[in-house]
Amino acid sequence: MRKIIHIDMDCFFAAVEMRDNPRLRHIPIAIGGSRQARGVISTCNYPARAFGIHSAMPTHQALKLCPHLTLIKGNMDKYRLASQQIRQIFYRYTDKIEPLSLDEAYLDVTDCKLFCGSATLIANNIRQAIKQETGLTASAGVAPNKFLAKIASDENKPDGIFVITPCQVAKFVASLPLKKLPGVGAKTAERLAKLGLHLCADIQTVPLATLIKHFGSMADSLLKRSQGIDEREVFHNIQRKSLGIETTVEQDLTDFSACVTALATLVPKLEQRLAKYQTSTAGQYSPINKIGIKLKFNDFRQTTVEKQGIALTLNNLLPLLEEAWQRRQQHSVRLVGIQIGFNTGALHQLNLPF
Repeated sequence: MRKIIHIDMDCFFAAVEMRDNPRLRHIPIAIGGSRQARGVISTCNYPARAFGIHSAMPTHQALKLCPHLTLIKGNMDKYRLASQQIRQIFYRYTDKIEPLSLDEAYLDVTDCKLFCGSATLIANNIRQAIKQETGLTASAGVAPNKFLAKIASDENKPDGIFVITPCQVAKFVASLPLKKLPGVGAKTAERLAKLGLHLCADIQTVPLATLIKHFGSMADSLLKRSQGIDEREVFHNIQRKSLGIETTVEQDLTDFSACVTALATLVPKLEQRLAKYQTSTAGQYSPINKIGIKLKFNDFRQTTVEKQGIALTLNNLLPLLEEAWQRRQQHSVRLVGIQIGFNTGALHQLNLPF
């Protein structure tokens, strides 16, 4: 029986800004976007959430909901530093750490002997250490597996903890809405509802063949999660699968040359990120497998064109951009992006001077 903790920092980017500038603590703030340019909200604090603002919301929509919203550009270097501090705290308890992003991670504390092996006490001690040493708050979920731990961490936000013991799993999942299961988006939830399936308890007695008929390969996962089953281990030797960069332009792009200009500004920035990734992996890094161009149009459709075996150069990317441009159906472009995919099955050795 595993003991898994999911740590989720509370409105992380916004929390770092409020820590560094106490005047921001009690007013609605959001990271990302601007009043002059188009963009989306990266995250926001709880006073902003009270107005209905949330991550990935277009900035103009957020400003309609809260005209006096304070927008902050954000500082990724500062957020990464705080994330590294938090990661070092985790290592005091276990080396089985699976980061999901800068602000959340799974920890397997099954073998941790601190606090007589109590995962609940370990989680609380981690939260206290984070608060004392970084000035930030974290919420924690404790459960026998990753799926339940992640759901639990959201139960008592912000600055809270929720524990699901092995004997509580059956009762907890029975009343859990199916829309909270990983992989169940709005469309899948709608299809489930049409079959009269709303809670995990509803699906537990449905024959697997019926689920396969309606949900295909997703059926097995639906049935297992609805029973509280998740056999995945905390994978702590993670290799990055992709790296990307994108920009939402201030004014829609209506001709191909403007897209080329936007792409040309992204290439050197992505080269810098790629170099930082390669030198931050202790000399070993996954080689590039494929590179893709992403365009989002003004009707919010998006398309991606990828190609394997090419280097990250503007000349190599132009044919991909042109193919993506041809799919616009006379619509203008609002976002341009580049995505690198890595071959995680192989490693390159970076030769560094002594």
